[in-house]
Amino acid sequence: MSETVLKVENLSKLYELGEVGTGTLSHDLNRWWAKMRGKEDPFALVGQINDRNKKAESDFVWSLKDINFEVKQGEVLGIIGRNGAGKSTLLKIISQITSPTTGSIKAKGRIASLLEVGTGMNPELTARENIYLNGAILGMTRREIAAKFDEIVDFSGCTMYVDTPVKRFSSGMRVRLGFAVAAFLEPEILIVDEVLAVGDAEFQKKAIGKMKDISEGGGRTVLFVSHNMTAVQHLCSTGILLQHGKVTAKGNIDFITNRYLEDYKPKKQKISDIEDRAGNGKIRFQDILIEGINTDTNGIESFMDFKIVVKLDHEIDFEKTHPRLDIGINNNQGVRVAWLSTSNVNYSKLGRTSEICFVVENNPLSPGDYSLNLYLSISNEVFDWLKEVSPFTIVEKDYYNTGKLLNQGNILLKYKV
Repeated sequence: MSETVLKVENLSKLYELGEVGTGTLSHDLNRWWAKMRGKEDPFALVGQINDRNKKAESDFVWSLKDINFEVKQGEVLGIIGRNGAGKSTLLKIISQITSPTTGSIKAKGRIASLLEVGTGMNPELTARENIYLNGAILGMTRREIAAKFDEIVDFSGCTMYVDTPVKRFSSGMRVRLGFAVAAFLEPEILIVDEVLAVGDAEFQKKAIGKMKDISEGGGRTVLFVSHNMTAVQHLCSTGILLQHGKVTAKGNIDFITNRYLEDYKPKKQKISDIEDRAGNGKIRFQDILIEGINTDTNGIESFMDFKIVVKLDHEIDFEKTHPRLDIGINNNQGVRVAWLSTSNVNYSKLGRTSEICFVVENNPLSPGDYSLNLYLSISNEVFDWLKEVSPFTIVEKDYYNTGKLLNQGNILLKYKV
């Protein structure tokens, strides 16, 4: 079994709300006196849960509360949660940027962190000087740093600016350099926050590939925070879900991301009652019916036909006015995976109607949760536009009677050779 390189036990962090974050002299004296008597911090007793949507009822809030988890050598741990859940606070404590109120962290080896744009970079120093500075902070000799120098510069893509002060770098270039330094100077634990989102698509792909290489090939540990669930699922093997400063779930990364995305699932509601919609409202969507749902599994089976019936509150003469009715099918990450449109059909077949039926044959969608985007316009005049409504589920089916369920990728294709 892999060795545990990071262990977090009963970790909590208490902050004071308001302009002053470190408290007052009287608060410090009260805390000291409680500690001398072996008592709990008196202000910790009145600290409230870290829920940014609630009104403050106390001057103190638990940014983190009773966090416990372990990370093995070579493991890539994804830490996910909504904004304000405590992810960045947790990483700062692990990186020893700030200290916990209670609890402990036990780590084996060097820790390198990339938490904000320019983390660890002195803006007045050049890229070359910053590379040597960061290596020295990690305890490396000048010879060890020099051996990695060319790789760092090449990966960061700042060869031309290696002797230019970092303060003149763009935010994306600073992230490139910071990540290259953190990844190539071989720390035992690499911590990367959402900062990678600042980089361009090419760099993000390189960075994720590099993190995968150092964990699988180098046996080093990575802690990765991101709101990009695709990146998290591709890179991480395990994960923890933070909510209001507490760990609400931990385990396999697919299980964790699904738990996280459950909170963003569109709620079933009557289409005509939805107020959050765009368009002039001259014609509105009245109802959406999805037919073909298996009552036993409460979902639509892969490779089976199903229908999407759209009902409008007025009849439209499709042959004369040529309205465009589009349906986008989004997966549970909000990514468009399929598109249906009346612009691809013969309008004369539709005639004058208030109901349109789309038939999806041999349903190619892979198992998972989906929702619909609805759009209705005539000559660029938008009548109605709804986003992520009418949630439905595609369930696995053993179509070929192999005893195995098919669940790979976004689209399942049935074909003959």
